[in-house]
Amino acid sequence: MPYIEGFLAPVPADRKEDYLEFTRKSAPLFKDIGVTRMVECWGDDLMRGKQTDFYRAVDAKDGETVVFSWMEYPDKAARDAAYAKMESDERFEALGEMPMDGKRMIFSGFQPIFDTDGKLA
Repeated sequence: MPYIEGFLAPVPADRKEDYLEFTRKSAPLFKDIGVTRMVECWGDDLMRGKQTDFYRAVDAKDGETVVFSWMEYPDKAARDAAYAKMESDERFEALGEMPMDGKRMIFSGFQPIFDTDGKLA
């Protein structure tokens, strides 16, 4: 069963191309360590909530948008193994600084429980 790692991150709106370039450089590395699919979504219709919203979730500042992304793995064991590989793979260090404030990024793992393609019900 697939396993999903979800991410929210604040990114300066004027650094969209930098973010895309970083993603393009890192995607092959993530594939090498077990990621089967990566999706990056640039916030363009983010609503402001009364109690909470995507901006507050990552403490986004003026001039920042929120990126919503996920990585898919074959299963949780593959995700756990990928973490170990990432820590020892020098190619990730060579990517340089992320074009965002990684301290305000949030991420966690999720076990899918429903999918409209019929694989999960």
